[in-house]
Amino acid sequence: MPRKKPFSNKQKKKQLQVKRERKRGDTGSGPSSRNASVERGGERQSDTSDSETTDIRRMNQQPFREGRYDPNRYRLHYEKESKEDVEKRKKVAREKVLQPISDKELEINISDIYPSEKGLCFPRRPSWNYEMTRENLLRKEEKSYRDYLDDLHSRNPPGSLSHFEHNLETWRQLWRVLEMSDVVLLIVDIRHPVLQFPPSLYHYITGELQKQVVLVLNKVDLCPPPLVIAWKHYMTSQFPHLQIVCFTSHPGQPYSTVLQKKRMRRKAGWSQAGGPIDILKACQEITAGRVDLSSWEQKIQRDAVAEQLDDERPDEGAESVLMEHHSDSAMEMSSPSQELYKDGVLTLGCIGFPNVGKSSVINSLVGRKVVSVSRTPGHTKYFQTYYLSQTVKLCDCPGLVFPSRVDKQLQILAGIYPVSQLQEPYSSVGYLCERASVLSVLKLKHPNLLENNTHPENQGSEELNWTAWDVCEAWAERRGYKTAKAARNDVYRAANSLLRLAIDGRLCLCVRPPGYSCLREQWENHPDLPEILALQGRTTEEEGTGDRDDDEDGESSTEPEEERDRDADDDEDGDDEDEGFGHPRQKDNKPSGFTVNMYNVLRENECE
Repeated sequence: MPRKKPFSNKQKKKQLQVKRERKRGDTGSGPSSRNASVERGGERQSDTSDSETTDIRRMNQQPFREGRYDPNRYRLHYEKESKEDVEKRKKVAREKVLQPISDKELEINISDIYPSEKGLCFPRRPSWNYEMTRENLLRKEEKSYRDYLDDLHSRNPPGSLSHFEHNLETWRQLWRVLEMSDVVLLIVDIRHPVLQFPPSLYHYITGELQKQVVLVLNKVDLCPPPLVIAWKHYMTSQFPHLQIVCFTSHPGQPYSTVLQKKRMRRKAGWSQAGGPIDILKACQEITAGRVDLSSWEQKIQRDAVAEQLDDERPDEGAESVLMEHHSDSAMEMSSPSQELYKDGVLTLGCIGFPNVGKSSVINSLVGRKVVSVSRTPGHTKYFQTYYLSQTVKLCDCPGLVFPSRVDKQLQILAGIYPVSQLQEPYSSVGYLCERASVLSVLKLKHPNLLENNTHPENQGSEELNWTAWDVCEAWAERRGYKTAKAARNDVYRAANSLLRLAIDGRLCLCVRPPGYSCLREQWENHPDLPEILALQGRTTEEEGTGDRDDDEDGESSTEPEEERDRDADDDEDGDDEDEGFGHPRQKDNKPSGFTVNMYNVLRENECE
C-alpha cells in the first residue's frame, strides 16, 4: 500500500482553523460557503455566537482571550428583520424593472430623514450623583434606555424606522464623550451628509450642554466640487451657528485599480490630508484665545514639512502623541465637567456614524496611524484619548447609528449597516443602479445575451430590461464568481461586491440638497470652487487631461489580491475606508470653467 504523504504545515494550520471555527459555531466565509441562494434554499445567515432569543441581532463577533479587554461589549446591535420582509424584497429584486430616477429625486431634505414630529431623538444619560452605587447607576441607565425605546416605537409604526443602534454600552460611550468634550467634531460623509447629522444631537450639544459643534464634511475627494459647496450652504442655512470644515485624507490621488490604489495609499502619509489646518482655525475662532493652540499649529506645520522631505518623518514627532485608554469604571462614574477648557486644555470629541471616515480623520490629525480603519461598521470598539499637544486632546467614540426614517437601501449604500450581514443585498443593488450609471461604467452584458449566445452588436444591452438580479448575475459572470457545487453564477457574492464598491467610493452615489438641480449653474460657477479643487488636490486642467486606456475599467481587474480585498468582511490593515475611486473619465463639455468628467457615475449626466 502506498504511504500517505505527511501533512504540510499549511494543511495543519488550516485544519486547526476549521476546528476552532466549528468549536465556536462559525459557519465560515470562504469560497466553499459562498453558494447561490438557489442552492442554499435561502439566504446565508449572519455569523453570531450569542444566542439571539430576542428581536435584536448582534453583529461583528470578535475573538478575545479571557482576562483581556472584551471587544464584543460594543458590538453592533440592530433590530431583526422578519423572513417575510426579506423574501418580499428578494422577489421585487427579481421582478422589478430598473428605471433611472430623475435628478429631483436625488435631492434629500434633512426634515425627511429626521422629522421632528416622530420623536427621533437619542437616549440621554439620566441624572446621578456620587452617593449612588455603580450598580444603581447602571440599573437607572438601563431603565431610562428601555423607556426611550418604548416611546420611540410607540410613535413610529413597525418597519418605518431604519436600522439604529440598540446596544446601550455604545450609547454610554457617547454620553462620556459629550460630557468630557469642550468642542464636538461631528464627522459626516459628504456623499450623504443629511443621513448622518441628527438635529436632536446638535440641539442637545449647543442647547443643554452649551458647547460648540464643528461639522466635518469628510471624503470631499469623492464628490464634485459644486456639490460640496451646495451642501455647505444648505447646512449653514439650516443651522446658522454651525462651524463647517471640509476634509479629505487622500487628496489628489488618481486611482485606476485596487492594487495601484493600495500601493499609493501605503506610500502616502497621513499628513497629506486636507483639512487639519481648517479644523484648527475653527477651534481658534470658538476658543477666542482662551486656550493656547500655538503648539497644535506648530505640530501641523511640522508634519506637513516632514511629509515633503521624501517621507523622512522624524520619529520623535510621532512619539509626542500620547494615548490614554479609559477604564470602564472610571468612565461610568465620571462627573460631567461644567468648566470649559479646564486647566487650559481644549478637549475635542470625535463622533459620527460608522464608515464616515472618523478613524481616518483622527489619524490625519495625529499625523500617523493610531487607529485602524475599516469598511466594516463598528470597527472602532472603545473609548480612547489622544493628546495632540500639551493643550489639545482628542476623544474618540465608536460609530453610532441614530434612529431615522431613511431608506434602508440607502443606509446600506452609506456603509451604516454591515454588508457581510445582509440577508438580501439585491434590492440595495437595484437602488444604486437607478441612481448611478452602473451598467455603462462596469460595461455589463445582460444575462439573456449570454444564454442565447447573442452578440452585443446585434442586440444592445440598453434595449433589454434589467432587474437588480440581472445586474448581480451579469457582474458575477464578469468577475467569474461561481458557486462551489454547481458552478453557477454566485449572485449573492456579486451583490456584496457591488455594494462594497459603492461604499468604498469606486461606484459613487451622492445625494443632493433640496433645489440643487435648479441652482446647478450657480454652484458650478461659485467663487469658492478653486478652494474646494485645491483641497481635493486637483486642478481644472487635471480633470480634463487624465484620460486613460478604456479597454478595461478599474473594477474589472482579475488580480487575486483584488478579489480577496473585495470579498473580505474586514481588511487586514483597514485600507478600505475613506478611499478614492478610479472610473473611466469620459469627455464631456460643460458651460462652466471646470470639467466634471470623472463624475459621470454620480449622474451629473443622464444615465446612458
